[in-house]
Amino acid sequence: MVGLPPQSNQGSDTRDDQLPHDLISPIDPTIYPNAVIRALPDRLATVTKRKFQEEAQQSNKPTMILPFQLSATRGFFHPTSQHLLRRLNLSDLFISISQFNSPCLCPPPKPLELHWGSVKNLHGDASRFSLRHCIYTENKMRSSNTKSRSTEAKKIWDDIWDDIYSGKVEEDSSVLLRFLVISFADLKKWSFHYWFAFPALVLDPPAALVNLKPASRCFTSEEAESLSRACNEWRSTSSTADMPFFLVSIGSSSIVTLRHLREWEACQNNGQKVLFGFYDPCHLPSNPGWPLRNYLAYICSRWGVEKVHFFCYRENRGFADLGLSLVGEANISLSQEWRNHQNMRNVVGWELNKGKKVPRCISLAKTMDPTRLAVSAADLNLKLMRWRTLPSLNLDLLASTKCLLLGAGTLGCQVARMLMAWGVRNITLVDSGKVSMSNPIRQSLYVLDDCLNGGKFKAAAAVESLKRIFPAVEAEGVVMAIPMPGHPVPIQEETNILQDCRHLCDLINSHDAIFLLTDTRESRWLPSLLCASANKITITAALGFDSFLVMRHGAGPVDALRNSQAETSNNLSASTENLSLSSKNESQRLGCYFCNDVVAPIDSTANRTLDQQCTVTRPGLAPIASALAVELLVGVLHHPSGIYAKAEFANSNDNGSTEQPLGILPHQIRGSLSQFSQMTLVGHASTCCTACCSTVVSEYQTKGMDFILQAINHPTYLEDLTGLTELMKSVGSYTLDWDNDSENDDDDDDCVEI
Repeated sequence: MVGLPPQSNQGSDTRDDQLPHDLISPIDPTIYPNAVIRALPDRLATVTKRKFQEEAQQSNKPTMILPFQLSATRGFFHPTSQHLLRRLNLSDLFISISQFNSPCLCPPPKPLELHWGSVKNLHGDASRFSLRHCIYTENKMRSSNTKSRSTEAKKIWDDIWDDIYSGKVEEDSSVLLRFLVISFADLKKWSFHYWFAFPALVLDPPAALVNLKPASRCFTSEEAESLSRACNEWRSTSSTADMPFFLVSIGSSSIVTLRHLREWEACQNNGQKVLFGFYDPCHLPSNPGWPLRNYLAYICSRWGVEKVHFFCYRENRGFADLGLSLVGEANISLSQEWRNHQNMRNVVGWELNKGKKVPRCISLAKTMDPTRLAVSAADLNLKLMRWRTLPSLNLDLLASTKCLLLGAGTLGCQVARMLMAWGVRNITLVDSGKVSMSNPIRQSLYVLDDCLNGGKFKAAAAVESLKRIFPAVEAEGVVMAIPMPGHPVPIQEETNILQDCRHLCDLINSHDAIFLLTDTRESRWLPSLLCASANKITITAALGFDSFLVMRHGAGPVDALRNSQAETSNNLSASTENLSLSSKNESQRLGCYFCNDVVAPIDSTANRTLDQQCTVTRPGLAPIASALAVELLVGVLHHPSGIYAKAEFANSNDNGSTEQPLGILPHQIRGSLSQFSQMTLVGHASTCCTACCSTVVSEYQTKGMDFILQAINHPTYLEDLTGLTELMKSVGSYTLDWDNDSENDDDDDDCVEI
């Protein structure tokens, strides 16, 4: 009788009296669990298998069919996790792929290993045959005692039964060899829970196997030689190599031919002796392999054959070996109820784990590089965000964006942390200061050790801290002071100052987004000018005691950009090349940090009191402003218009139809902690702006460093150039006349004339 492994009562969906009585394990799982057998050395495994054979022979148990043994390698689960992250988005889905196995080889083969390369659906390999299978990925860990596993496996089992009755098996016999992998990937802990099933239909009543013996004893020498030659030819032909089920036709002249299953009726009409052959992965001398189960179910259901002669084909070093191969006879007598296509049949095949119906678990965390683990964990948070809420989130764009942070103080530290949280991997910090004792409590990247011995440079200490937090970040620190208007430069220092200006210009040109996070107003002027000239995404964050400003600068002036088109085509700025500058000129561009000023930036640090020398702000202000600054950058990067995007407001009809998944994209955000309020404003570019107007940018592009020295050394130079001097003179010429003759203060005629 054909036997199958006994099922454990733990976690079983079937009562003891419903268990198929032909379920007999090749190795008692309570004594020799599969997990232990796989780990045994070859010598000990051989002894264990010999003991199993002796016990089977001594008892009166029916002939046993050896189940498949499958092991999943670590090389399978890593690409599986990537497939879940990038393609499936943690959905509960079936993935159909193919696995390959070989007929019995000598020495005895190892358990079938599951590789991710199976997704390539290879065909025509002369040394392997395919097993169709599905990986069912679950999005949550379920109890092994639930019936969910049966629900997911039912589709696979129904497919086998439908393929038998539809005749699909005759066209592709590999559909009888299906198996199922139910898996749950805990990507936070990098542990994978998985469960294998090799579905096999249970015959009712069970088939009886008799006369099982080596094939070499069942054929004449001529038949054996012809059979070996036919098998080797079948296996070496690309069109038949991965067909695991076939017919062995023996003619009257001892000529053996291997045929497709669809030729069975033709063989019957020719009066030839026919055996049902299959690739047998089992190596035991007295036991057929697992594929025989569904093969017998197919034969008796499709053609009504009750006495089946079968041939278990096995190989030795890639060639047919009739000494290892088996020939036997199966007597089948099925009930009428079992033959009914509509009736539900018992199906077995769940692999046991230490004798229990529970999944196995493998952990990759201990074998992975800590840096790669950190990268995977950080990416996971962003990918979860994209799956659930923001399918349009471009993580590759964020990872490739190069950010330049001018200022590594309270704002700079917070912005750097927020950028890493959004997946930005390339950050450069510029600062000339050193870490003082008052810094670590407010500036999150520094610790007390950074303050000792005079203090480390902030730019260097911040980079060290970022790499400790996230080793995969590409961070660079630049110790440099930013030249400022109103701070005259001695002649002996001009060379160094100009070198700093050129260095700053190179940094801005080589980055995609620039954050202005310095303490003083005048230190933002030169970066604003350089960003307007290079047409770079620029974000400013500034703090008061209990108020803040966060804003994005508008695009550079159109006329100046036309003259320097070649210089604005690197990195992310290249994505705006296809936008017509003339068309953008039709709508008024957004202003920069200096567009609302009517005076040029001057020295604001002279004669400061102690409280003015320090950045005295409410502690909660910097994290709020920093977070908004980074969110503003992410919004610009994902907006179709990029740096040219218009200012958007909440509940505005103007942007209602084009609102992006990340929400509105404002120009300015002003907030007050004293009022716990926040508002969005817009300020258009000024034609008299000292940093971004067409006159200033064109003058800089024409004169270069000479223009910058003029602006630094002469406080009124920028006002004279932009026309602010004339504007202030014209404003001073206006006179105000008051009409005080009215006796009624509420009279509508009361007015001010200018």
